[in-house]
Amino acid sequence: MPETNKNIHTDRILILDFGSQYTQLIARRIREKHVYCEIHPFNYPTSKIKEFGPKALILSGGPSSVYGEGAPRVEEGFFDLPFPMLGICYGMQLMGKELGGQVEASERREYGRALLEIDQAKSLFDRVKDIFG
Repeated sequence: MPETNKNIHTDRILILDFGSQYTQLIARRIREKHVYCEIHPFNYPTSKIKEFGPKALILSGGPSSVYGEGAPRVEEGFFDLPFPMLGICYGMQLMGKELGGQVEASERREYGRALLEIDQAKSLFDRVKDIFG
């Protein structure tokens, strides 16, 4: 049973929508955990994000390629914001590209469940093998 006297606006999440068909589902799952969240377009100004003061940001997926002409982008300085960020699909690819990585096409399209193989257990993934074998 949820805690009834908890202010759901204390811990809030901001979702930036890059056109994913799952953005509303992501928001629903967050709200089912009794956490307030809002969805805004990918180009929502960083000044408004700071004003909102989220505990974290989620960058949704979308149909674009990060290398495509006219692909959605975030404002200059966006990745300097002091909030934890989770990128899903396009959002993750955008983070990788904008933070100095390289996004490459795989030999086949991926949809649904994917197999993850960790070559080197470093900080973020150091316990994943312990947890999932």
